[in-house]
Amino acid sequence: MNVLALLRQRFAAALSELVEDPAPLVDLVRPSQGAQFGDYQANCAMPLGKQLGKPPREVAQSIVDRLEVDDLCETPEIAGPGFINLRLKQDWLAQQVAAALADPRRLAVERAEQPRNFVIDFSAPNVAKPMHVGHIRSTVIGASLVNVLSFLGHQVTSDNHIGDWGTQFGMIIYGYKNFRDAEAYRSQPVAELGRLYRLVSRLVDYQEGRKHSLPELTAQVETQTAALAEPATEPADEKQAKKAAKARKQAENRLRETQQKRAALADKLGAVEADGEAGPLAAAHPNIDALVLEETAKLHAGDAENRRLWEEFLPVCLEELEKTYRRIGVTFDHALGESFYHDRLAGVVDDLKQRGLARTSDGAVCVFLDGFDVPMIIQKRDGAFLYATTDLATLQYRVETFAADAVLYVVDHRQSDHFKMLFATARLWGLDQLEMEHLSFGTVMGEDGKPYKTRSGDTVGLTLLLDEAVERAHRIVCENDDAKPGGAELSADERRQVAEAVGIGALKYADLSHNRTSDYVFSYDKMLAMNGNTATYMQYAHARVRSIFARGDVSEAELAAASAELMLEHPAERALALELLRFSEALDATAAEYRPNLLTNYLFQLADCYSAFYQQCPVLKAETDALRLSRLRLCYLTANTLRLGLALLGIQVVEKM
Repeated sequence: MNVLALLRQRFAAALSELVEDPAPLVDLVRPSQGAQFGDYQANCAMPLGKQLGKPPREVAQSIVDRLEVDDLCETPEIAGPGFINLRLKQDWLAQQVAAALADPRRLAVERAEQPRNFVIDFSAPNVAKPMHVGHIRSTVIGASLVNVLSFLGHQVTSDNHIGDWGTQFGMIIYGYKNFRDAEAYRSQPVAELGRLYRLVSRLVDYQEGRKHSLPELTAQVETQTAALAEPATEPADEKQAKKAAKARKQAENRLRETQQKRAALADKLGAVEADGEAGPLAAAHPNIDALVLEETAKLHAGDAENRRLWEEFLPVCLEELEKTYRRIGVTFDHALGESFYHDRLAGVVDDLKQRGLARTSDGAVCVFLDGFDVPMIIQKRDGAFLYATTDLATLQYRVETFAADAVLYVVDHRQSDHFKMLFATARLWGLDQLEMEHLSFGTVMGEDGKPYKTRSGDTVGLTLLLDEAVERAHRIVCENDDAKPGGAELSADERRQVAEAVGIGALKYADLSHNRTSDYVFSYDKMLAMNGNTATYMQYAHARVRSIFARGDVSEAELAAASAELMLEHPAERALALELLRFSEALDATAAEYRPNLLTNYLFQLADCYSAFYQQCPVLKAETDALRLSRLRLCYLTANTLRLGLALLGIQVVEKM
């Protein structure tokens, strides 16, 4: 039961008699900010009063006169300049909570009236490159949206668009042919392929920097220095003098920035030359950048040797990725990598050309789009295709094969321009009825305010991140267990199992609890805290309920089947019941905005409400048996709601902590 949606329907009916389009006003019906304002509050009388030229309180009374909520609310109250406060009837609230209790699988959450067909593209690592901290955001955000949308009754296809065909394979193949350690490859193939990729990538960057970037920056420094050295024109007046001074200051800043970029690049190149391994290899392979592209082109053209190596490398790399996914509890319906679409790319280009949407410019095939300064290139002058071509082929396949009416891409914000051009092209191509959304996300930052890296400056590997989170969680679990008044309760194996659930849950929740478009600072201490908006706090609230049931020898089956009326006389009881009823609202909001943090916010509020209830309302020692049963049922529904909410986020609960 989504109470907010129901109230908005009732307000829409009332407002439709006063205004032609009630939708913007209906959105102003929201949960109240405090119990003193009721349970829900409508703030639509003020803007409507301005629109109608009438006093807001008079308009509020007109709305209330037309509003039919007698079956679920007490008499609406008009407060202040025209706020409409609504308080749910006690018996109606109790009935709705009882309905959720009687439905332990769905907690009375209704399925969408108009289910949609979603394809969600998330995670998308490159094979033969270890997953790192940057992959955690896409993976957990995408997986949670799959869970929530599926639970609400939508058809959802999860697709991991793996990078298994691009230039990185040209790097790996070149590295394998020239630099491989045969023994290392036999014993740990994925680790050796990863080493080869990093080595070749570093050498390619070196050659491109030495041949192109450094000369370009040097030329810019010379040009900017020469411009500053030119005699300045005598200003005509004080205004012109200030303008000239400002322009010179800006030019000096640009020169300083260019000099800094050049110095940083020179240091980076110098580090390669000074490296005992990389330096000699850079000298011995001066054309590695071009040769890597040749190896990539040969693979794409069907070269027998490169194809054989690709087929040898791919399975072991995919299995390594799968190990990580299994550990964090993420699965996919499909993992269709870039290679899957290779045979479709020429057809995509031909179709766009035949429709007059693409044309040749400077030897490349481009789509020119209104509102964009540069075209979207779909085929380079050497005949090679690009990511944009693959993405168009992928969209086409998803519509044809999965009958998608919405495709969501959970990809970091740096790809925003690419997706704007991709979607614009797709709409011109005939996919204008398809919802296409780039669900961008921010960067995982270190406490220094920079992207989270190791002390040596390397990107933090996801496996190491998980190991560290679990190890820290294990220490906390052991300390808490040892400190229990009656002595430790968990075996060594149980401690490890709890630590795995708590550590990985903390890592996921820390990411999901932030607005996905924001950067966030990574901190093990904060994410594993036993209080505050953390998974550990939610898991502890769940374990606390389980502890009550264990101490009271309570049968959950009997709680679910009980028909006795819920007693909500204490303010903390009523507040908890109301919060439990808002679970459906949180799920619908999460699905509407594609923001898992709306669900984490709800779970945090629920855990807080339960904590207040637990402190103020004795459960096992309640004054009467009827009150004891009522409070046990509230505990039972709280545990079920926390467990289901966390499960939709991909987080396990535990019986004991």
